[in-house]
Amino acid sequence: MCRHLAYLGEAATLRSVLIDPPHSLQAQAWAPRRQRHGVVNADGFGVGWYADSDPVPARYRRARPIWSDPSFADLARVTRSRAVLGAVRSATEDTEAGEAAAAPYTADRWLFSHNGALSGWPAAGAELAAGLPPGDVLALEARCDSAVIWAVVLRRLRSGSGLAAALDGTIREIAGRQLGGRFNFLLTDGETIAATAVGDTLCYRSGPAGVVVASEPGDDEPGWVDVPDQSVVAARVGSVIVRPIGSVAGADAPADAGAGGRAAVASRNGRTARR
Repeated sequence: MCRHLAYLGEAATLRSVLIDPPHSLQAQAWAPRRQRHGVVNADGFGVGWYADSDPVPARYRRARPIWSDPSFADLARVTRSRAVLGAVRSATEDTEAGEAAAAPYTADRWLFSHNGALSGWPAAGAELAAGLPPGDVLALEARCDSAVIWAVVLRRLRSGSGLAAALDGTIREIAGRQLGGRFNFLLTDGETIAATAVGDTLCYRSGPAGVVVASEPGDDEPGWVDVPDQSVVAARVGSVIVRPIGSVAGADAPADAGAGGRAAVASRNGRTARR
């Protein structure tokens, strides 16, 4: 369910990141190659990006398929950014339709997307929301599993957790409540990308010009690295760290943080070294 992508690097048009690659995020809306659940992602889409010298991201979302929006195609042609997060949606059954339910979700300087589903919605959503302050529940942007999960992640971020730690802690909280599902998360503050692979595909490519973390490769060129299931990723330009869920400390660290988990660090040329 859903496909998403985050990019950090040299300034690039939204079109070059999201539309132009032969197996781009736009193409994955109707013809994903690695999607394990669902067939198409036509229940809406969204893109968030950062302008230079402004830490608060801009956002464009629609309830329609990405390929059917000529306004976005025109916007993407002329808009440039060093940090982008995009998502195409396949809605979880019984969740809210419409633009408000389309990722990315945003607050303060962060953008967030969820590829997957919380099993047992809506009862499971109520169980997860029970751990939130009432004000956070009232502030939910949409009636859907991703919005509830975002509220949990956001609470951790505002409490001081680093990006990867906030995602790792959310996965562990969901498991602690004995809730199931698929939880591939994508989070950025415009300087770092954090992601999880829990139940669906995730990969990355890192090079001198930038780094991409995505549900699936946008092309068949070399350099793409598959992320193992049950992993959390922290990426910057020139560095990608992959650790097992449960091994991330409260604040993101350069390598081997937390409970002695292994780390994989990708250099600028895309080669990976194991520690």
